[in-house]
Amino acid sequence: MRLTTFTVVAASVVCLPACHRQAAPEKGLATPSITLSHDKVSLGSPIDITYKFVVAPDAPRFTENYRVFAGVVDADDQLMWTDDHNPPTPTTEWKPNQTITYTRTVFIPVYPYVGEAAIHMGLYSTNTQKRLPLNGPHIGQHSYNVARLQLLPQSENVFTIYKDGWHPAEVQEQNSLVEWRWTKKTATLAFRNPKVDALFYLELDNPGVVLSEPQLVTIGLAGQTVEQFTLVPKQLVLKKIPLKATQFGTGEMAELQIDISKTFIPALVLTSNRDPRELGVRVFHAFIQPVR
Repeated sequence: MRLTTFTVVAASVVCLPACHRQAAPEKGLATPSITLSHDKVSLGSPIDITYKFVVAPDAPRFTENYRVFAGVVDADDQLMWTDDHNPPTPTTEWKPNQTITYTRTVFIPVYPYVGEAAIHMGLYSTNTQKRLPLNGPHIGQHSYNVARLQLLPQSENVFTIYKDGWHPAEVQEQNSLVEWRWTKKTATLAFRNPKVDALFYLELDNPGVVLSEPQLVTIGLAGQTVEQFTLVPKQLVLKKIPLKATQFGTGEMAELQIDISKTFIPALVLTSNRDPRELGVRVFHAFIQPVR
């Protein structure tokens, strides 16, 4: 998700007589909606968002591939973050009466706000930034109110510690809500035993700037391998790994190990890089979600 700042610019125009005629309302090209896997979600936790567009029966052919904007606003209608994205089926392939549905798993940013929030949605051109008229609860500027959710404190999540084998957190320069940690060859994640079945969400990548070879990633719990996969450079991957309550043991805390087959030290590979750290993979999210 990206944090976006909007700027409103006022313009003065000379009104001709034709300006006094009432403009015909624009026809909505599609009806947008959203379904959330949870209507209450804590900061930092994952949520599945199902996006749906029902194309109008008389909609003309879309002339370009429009982008979806989805902004989350607080109780004062102030924008907090967005989930702007390209729909899996490009809009140039949409047809009248067609229903476009797809689901995205996103993580709620750790934003300094709890309480009621709303999701506003629409379509816009990446070339002109112009938004398209749609059908639904219009809140202005071709933005439509499609869902509400309750944001809960981060303390509602399973208590987790980045234990051994992790480097300090880093943030993206352009967006401080995007955070990651590099692993070393083996990284340990300690967490409070949920004592029920759970899903382990692991979002990671290898940016491929230094190491251009695939890496084998092995996830272990209580000495047993629970997942193993190959990570290809320059591909962000989200894994949802099911874990059984019996695998956590009976202690108050449990530990997962993330083992990386190949690591690298930037300073030894690139003469222009002075980073002396041993790096494995970049982890954006490591989250234990109890299944109740």
